[in-house]
Formats: sequence, structure tokens, C-alpha cells
Amino acid sequence: MRRTAIAVAASALSVSLSACGVLGASSSGGTASPTKGNDVTVGLLLPEKANTRYESFDYPIIKKHVAALTGNRGKVSYANAEQDADKQAAQMQRMVDDKVDIILLDAVDAHAIAAQVKKAKDAGIPVIAYDRLAEGPIDAYISFDNELVGEVQGRSLLDSLGGADSSAKIVMMNGSPTDPNAKQFKSGAMSELNGKVTIARSYDTKDWKPENAQANMTAAIEAIGKDNIAAVYSANDGMAGGIVKALENAGITKLPPITGQDAELAAVQRIVAGQQYMSVYKSYPDEAAAAAQMAVAKVQGHEIQFDALTEDTVDSPTDKDIPAQLVTVTALTRKNIKSTVVADGIYKISDICAGKYKSACAAIGLN
Repeated sequence: MRRTAIAVAASALSVSLSACGVLGASSSGGTASPTKGNDVTVGLLLPEKANTRYESFDYPIIKKHVAALTGNRGKVSYANAEQDADKQAAQMQRMVDDKVDIILLDAVDAHAIAAQVKKAKDAGIPVIAYDRLAEGPIDAYISFDNELVGEVQGRSLLDSLGGADSSAKIVMMNGSPTDPNAKQFKSGAMSELNGKVTIARSYDTKDWKPENAQANMTAAIEAIGKDNIAAVYSANDGMAGGIVKALENAGITKLPPITGQDAELAAVQRIVAGQQYMSVYKSYPDEAAAAAQMAVAKVQGHEIQFDALTEDTVDSPTDKDIPAQLVTVTALTRKNIKSTVVADGIYKISDICAGKYKSACAAIGLN
């Protein structure tokens, strides 16, 4: 059923993107009864800067699409919490006080922000959970299929080992315990790995920080032995970078396969160089564009378009049947760099193959 929902959501996204001109003409009416014209203000709250995607992709793409959908009259009020839940709560309160029309919220702490979500709702400001499913009375949710992300990572890890080997010792570096996505990634990965390998050590990594992952990995190496680690499940690319440092500091020259997520430039370069086995590519342009459309459609009263963008539903610990769109994902390996991040314009080959990576790129035909 979840797979069907993904297909429907992807289809809805394709249709809705082609209809940008229609959405942009909100002030001229049609069958909808807009509650707001094109002079909309979308509040955008993003969680951190350690992961380069937020500043490099999410914010500028959302800003661009809000402008396109509103004849350049709409604007985005942006704040980044830098992984501080209290700071994000204060930022959200300021947006409520400033009376923005709608808030796109990517929560630092999905549970702690629930009170602020309720304050926004009480003030008549809709809240759309972006990328992470915040608790409280949110109006909709837009993200990737997080369990599928974990499944893709788990399957890729098994592929890197040449199949299941119950004696193979794996280290699992999961994400932050305050991020509900991390639990879903872990659940998806375990659905593939459980019983097929030995989970020798498993960590929930505070704040997703690479330095915390490095410290955890150092502890795992000491406990398991540097020659006994068959592979490392890393929930994202930033932590994979910390894991690589820990392995290299331990004198390991032939690195075990390491997974990742987000297709960060440094991770793509590690994949080219053979330091990281894979990442999960998530099309930030698709997610961000859909989020902008959902926000504008909601504020302007375009319920048909909004419903078309949110044909799935999800449950949070506080609310059930939340309208949602789940965007599908792709396993990124050496084999498909050109057809994913390069083809989508995320990076140029010259970005990936700069400096010391030039010869590694040439060796795999990436030129």
C-alpha cells in the first residue's frame, strides 16, 4: 500500500509541476475561492547547517518556487536553528508574532516543537511539516519515504557484501534520537538486515553530528577489532565522513563498505574514491518544489491542488491521517552518478572531479 502511495505522490508531483502557471494565477480565481492573494509570506524553519543540503538546495529552491507561483509577489521568511531546539522554538514564535501566512517546519526536535505548532494553529497559521514529521496539529507533511530510504541502504549494504552472511559483523550508526526520520531509517534498514548479518554495535548519534559518529565508531573499533568489521551502516553522509576518519585514524587502509544518505558533494567524491560504498539520492528539487506548491495552494484556498499534492496519509504520535506526500529515492553508487546528481543539475562533473579526485573519476569513466 505504501508503494502505491509513492507512485501516486510522484505522479501528483509531475502533474502539479506542469501546472505551475495555473497555481501562479491564483488572484484570477477559477473554481477556487482564494483566502489570500499573491502577497503571501511563507515562513521556512530549517534545522541545521552541518548538512549542506538545507542552505544549498532546500531554502533557495523553495524561495524560487514561491516567487514563481506568486508572480514574484510572495516571499519566504527564513530561519535556521543550527541544531538548537530552543532557538527554533523562538524562531517559530517570531514568525507567529510576525503573522506569516503559513509555516514550513523542518523540526530539530519533533516532540519539543509540538507546543509551538499549536500556538501557530491557534493564531490561524497553518503548519506543514517539511522533511521531518513534527508532532502537534500540523496540516500536512512532505518528505521522502523514510522507511524506503532505510531499506535501500540495507539492501545496498548486503549487496556490498555479496549477499547475506550471518557471521558478518556490522556497525550501525543511526541518526539522532530526537529526529523521527532516524527511527524510520533504522526500521527500514533492519527489515533488510535482521537475521542476515550480525549487528555487533549500534548507536543513536546525538544531533547527527559527524564528530559524534566518529567517537562512536572509534569505540566500536576498540570493542570489535579493526579487522572484524565487515561493513558500516551510516544513516547519512555527514556521519559517514566521521566514520571514515575514525577508520583511517585506526590505521585501516582498506575501508569496509559504508552507506550514507543525502548525496552530499563530499560523499559523492568519497564514492568515486572508493571510501564510501553508496549514498541515497533524494531529489531536493522535487521535495522543495512540492513544499512550495503545497504552501501556496493552502494559503490561497486551492483545495483541489492541495489535495492532489497530499494523496497519502501518515500518523504522528499526536495526530492521525495527516495529509502527506512521500517522494521516492534512489541508491547512488559509482554506476549512476552521471544519471542522478549530474543529470539533475545538483553537481557538475567538474565539481565532483576536482583536484585529487580527477584520476579516480577518470578510472570509472566519469568525465
